[in-house]
Amino acid sequence: MSKDGQSAPGEVAERMVLALKASNEGIWDWYVGKREIYYSRRIIEFLECPEMAAPNLFLAPYDHVHPEERTAFERAVLQSLETGGPEKLSVDCRVRSGSGTWRWLRIRGTVVRDREGHATRIAGSMIDISLRKGAEAQLEEERHLLKQLIDHVPLQIYFKDLDSHFVLANRKMGDWMGVGDPTDLLGKHDRDFFNEAHWGPAAYDERQILETGQPITDKLERETWRAGEETWVQTSKFPWRDRLGRVKGTFGVSGDVTDLVVAQKKAAKLASALSVRNQAYEEELHLAREIQQALANGQFPTVDNFGFGARYVPISGLAGDFFEVVPVSDRAAGLLICDVMGHGVRSALIVAMLRGLLEKQRSQAADPGLFLHGLNEGLCSILSRAGATMFATAFYAVADRTTGTLTYACAGHPGAVISGRNGVRQLATEKPERGPGLGLIATASYPVGSVPLEDVDRLILFTDGILEAQNGSGEAFFEQRLMEIVGASCGQPLDAMLDAILGSVLAFSESRHFDDDVCLLGMEVGVEK
Repeated sequence: MSKDGQSAPGEVAERMVLALKASNEGIWDWYVGKREIYYSRRIIEFLECPEMAAPNLFLAPYDHVHPEERTAFERAVLQSLETGGPEKLSVDCRVRSGSGTWRWLRIRGTVVRDREGHATRIAGSMIDISLRKGAEAQLEEERHLLKQLIDHVPLQIYFKDLDSHFVLANRKMGDWMGVGDPTDLLGKHDRDFFNEAHWGPAAYDERQILETGQPITDKLERETWRAGEETWVQTSKFPWRDRLGRVKGTFGVSGDVTDLVVAQKKAAKLASALSVRNQAYEEELHLAREIQQALANGQFPTVDNFGFGARYVPISGLAGDFFEVVPVSDRAAGLLICDVMGHGVRSALIVAMLRGLLEKQRSQAADPGLFLHGLNEGLCSILSRAGATMFATAFYAVADRTTGTLTYACAGHPGAVISGRNGVRQLATEKPERGPGLGLIATASYPVGSVPLEDVDRLILFTDGILEAQNGSGEAFFEQRLMEIVGASCGQPLDAMLDAILGSVLAFSESRHFDDDVCLLGMEVGVEK
């Protein structure tokens, strides 16, 4: 240190050397117009070549500079050499080292000029920034990958500042907002696009997030645009924090669910309409059930001294089983039992058709064969016109005091059971005694069988819901068990016998319910008047 407090030249130089060593920079010095250039030892290490072989980077054709930066490097050098040009030279570029590798160098220089402004000397520093450039390149690549990701995610992604202005948006968000380029959203507010009915609540939500730090997730939002259009999005919004945890704004992710919401609204409207129709349909079904029940309520005509009884157990609202007692004359009665294929509305419609046909066939009710033939012919005609395939089985018997006979015909149905002085047996058990089901063959005929009425005390007609009931082993009830119950109940009133049949079948099935419609029709012959 000199007496006047100023540093000595040697001390200044030493200080400069120490500073350069600490900064890892090298010094260069070039007198313009000369081929020689001075490089400090650190720059020689950057260039990886002997001092005498070190190239003057600032002389054309600049072939030691990477082609991608060569033009910018040449322009910076030439501008510094121009008369009256800039006093500083500043450029970053890759330089080929002696080993053939490329090093990133930050080159800075001060231009010394004469009185006319001509550059006479340029001196400065160089530092290897390869590691920094590598890190920057990696960071830039990561940013590029992230941008590619958010631009191709099929969702709207955006960031907003503390005042709910857009500061970043992906391509999908730009398209959704109708601006195309997402940068056109920057600085804008939701109020620039939506009616207050949407942007007001949206801005309130964002203020709540900023105040509480709590996100809002999976919220269904109705967007009302200024042009009048309406869309729906499912949105999640979160607090946007910097790396120190300070809140900078909000960011959100939303997806278009307009089609889904519109479809749900249409579905709800359709469901409401269907509910109204279904209610009307249920009311009609209820009326149909009441009519069926009324027709099976056990109100029988009075014919001679015959006694009648019935049991009707439908497994659904509308059944395909039905029975009818037809007064043929004062001394004759017809008993019909019928089982329509299937259950529900279709079967109930066939039942209604058969009841209508039955009324038309009353004139032939005394002849079981002709009676079933007429029902079959009429049903075949109706089904043919309707293009439907359905059928029904039936058994019809006529008890006639005048002729002293019980005549019967069968249309694919289980034969009735009779009890009397000769015991219990089943009618129409052989194939020649049976005709096909009703509605299958229009020209079908139905053989008529006959037994003396004096051999009959009781007649039991039934549908296959009785016979097909199964126990836990899968064994069916069948006719033999039915006849045993009829035989065991002969001493009881007719109604008690019918109840005994139902009770025995339910006990046999173990499930205590029937799997098919059940219909029982009984007749007690009684004493002739």
